[in-house]
Amino acid sequence: MNGSDHTSGAVLAAYRYCETVTGLQARNFAYGIRLLPLAKRQAMSALYAFSRRVDDIGDGELPPAVKQERLDETRALLGRVRAGEVADDDTDPVAVALADAAERFPIPLTGLDELIDGVQMDLRGDTYETWDDLAAYCRCVAGAIGRLSLGVFGTARDEPGAERASEYADTLGLALQLTNILRDIREDAANGRTYLPANDLAKFGCSAGFQEAVPPPGADFTGLMEFEVRRARALFATGYRLLPMLDRRSGACVAAMAGIYRRLLERIAADPEAVLRGRVSLPGHEKAYVAARGLAGLDSRRVARGRA
Repeated sequence: MNGSDHTSGAVLAAYRYCETVTGLQARNFAYGIRLLPLAKRQAMSALYAFSRRVDDIGDGELPPAVKQERLDETRALLGRVRAGEVADDDTDPVAVALADAAERFPIPLTGLDELIDGVQMDLRGDTYETWDDLAAYCRCVAGAIGRLSLGVFGTARDEPGAERASEYADTLGLALQLTNILRDIREDAANGRTYLPANDLAKFGCSAGFQEAVPPPGADFTGLMEFEVRRARALFATGYRLLPMLDRRSGACVAAMAGIYRRLLERIAADPEAVLRGRVSLPGHEKAYVAARGLAGLDSRRVARGRA
């Protein structure tokens, strides 16, 4: 498949809109999908733009009742996409692009329903007692994105263990989301949100929260972060098993995106309190190095060797 398959200028314009949204709002994601062929890059941009719309509803300043109304409208729009009721000349470019992508690739659109479910959990102010509780949330807001992406990437059916590709994509999504939670711990606290399991917070004396640029008095904040980093590393190790099941460019894309977050995780591990002082990020040259590793297939081959 390639972009020249499109005969509708309206569809091309819709994809351009989604690619612009992706480039402006998700630099790490946009960096990774640059490694994909055009048709897959367009489809991934459509998935991101729809997902971003859902996230923006949840993160916006609207009253809760209005947010719920917007989420209901977005779910109804997704139903129209699923039913094939979105025309090329529809006024919503995200819907047009997503509908075209769903025709071209076997995308499990129920994953976007799960994303909406996850944002509704935020809207209700859900908190999480245990890791299993948090993992259920992460599967909605990130694991589902992994499974949706797999619909675009496809897998090599003859690769050993390919029947578990969806499970690995889901687990990799959990790894990325847990890394996000650790990176954004101070920002989330400022917005009145705590995602880490209450059991973990209590175990390390951090139940008071993270409102300041220093750990709570008497808390073993470093111990908490080391505990969660170990959990995230284990998730990455399992999720990376997906890489040998993808074609070269899809594998490079996933390795680049996952590699960026894996390096963010290691920066957090090296200086846990950095997440209380500001947003931890990677410089451009380090992202370029991660992308080069992905294109060279180094991570995929490493995983394959380890499995052997």
